[in-house]
Amino acid sequence: MQAGPAGRQKGAAAIEFVAVFMVFFAVFYGLVSYALPMLMLQSFNQASSEAVRRCVALDPTSASYASDVQNVARQAIDQQLAWMPAALGFRSATDAQVSLAANKLLTVTIDYPRERLTALVPVLRLPLIGEVPRLPARLKAEASLQL
Repeated sequence: MQAGPAGRQKGAAAIEFVAVFMVFFAVFYGLVSYALPMLMLQSFNQASSEAVRRCVALDPTSASYASDVQNVARQAIDQQLAWMPAALGFRSATDAQVSLAANKLLTVTIDYPRERLTALVPVLRLPLIGEVPRLPARLKAEASLQL
């Protein structure tokens, strides 16, 4: 007894589903896992720029100018990045550097290591695609201004 056309197609739907699901899942996971690092990088750029902007309003002839710049910049960074959950492990004391050079060049740098992010968002290694998300070793933003 031979199987009819419907009998020969019994497993085809399951195989097609698996193939389509793998592609859908890879695209969905990529979208979700790249959204957080992109949001963080944009926030780091915004926070460093805002810290520099706020320091422009300080009086450069003040005796405590260097410490005022440090305090104002750190406050701006903390305010701008207050939305970040503790699980991301961002610490402004160690991840943000504020430097004022002798020539009055103010530089605010935020440097966040990839390892802290991948602890929260796991990296998938997919065949033919590679790592998802494929991130740089550090998420880094910098703003500077000659005062």
